[in-house]
Amino acid sequence: MMAGSVDTEHRMEGDHRIKVVHRRTPESAKMVANVKRAAQITAVLNRLTFNDADEVRAVFSELTGQTVDESFMLIPPFYTAGGDEIRVGRNVFVNQNCTFYDLGGIHIGDDVMIGPNVSIITAGHPLAPSQRRSVTVGKRIVIERNVWVAAGAIIIGGVTVGENSVVAAGSVVTKDVPPNSFVAGNPARFIRSVSDEAPLEGGAE
Repeated sequence: MMAGSVDTEHRMEGDHRIKVVHRRTPESAKMVANVKRAAQITAVLNRLTFNDADEVRAVFSELTGQTVDESFMLIPPFYTAGGDEIRVGRNVFVNQNCTFYDLGGIHIGDDVMIGPNVSIITAGHPLAPSQRRSVTVGKRIVIERNVWVAAGAIIIGGVTVGENSVVAAGSVVTKDVPPNSFVAGNPARFIRSVSDEAPLEGGAE
């Protein structure tokens, strides 16, 4: 995300809110301040350990501006460029070394599991070289209830991952994932449906 951007405008594209941020506009000081704030808070968070669960929840609540449920668990380190557009439900688990760039908003439903080294990135830039450094675009990411995002996966802005779905390790999710689906690859593609009758051998890592 470009640190010198701002003047945000919102428009609708399908079901996703889009935030367009222009460089050198009146809001830029606010955005820079928010990035600095996130860096300060995550520095505190990343000094904590697995055994500091209550303090982790308190610091993460400060980061997001919303009190997280006591069932929320995060293992530091954790990285973000904002934090105030992250919303998490109950019984959410975030493993270590995850990165959430939340300019467009990240909404995580109840019972979601997020593996280590996962990147959830709402922000991007125009393809046109003349606009690439002057405009940042944020597209909301929604991860619905009971999703498992396995190790090292990347989820790109504008995507909804449907309820009960699984994103395999190392996958790059560039489009919506239907509910009850197992997706894998780069770009991620549908592999098969998942249900409670699925075998217990794992496979998403």
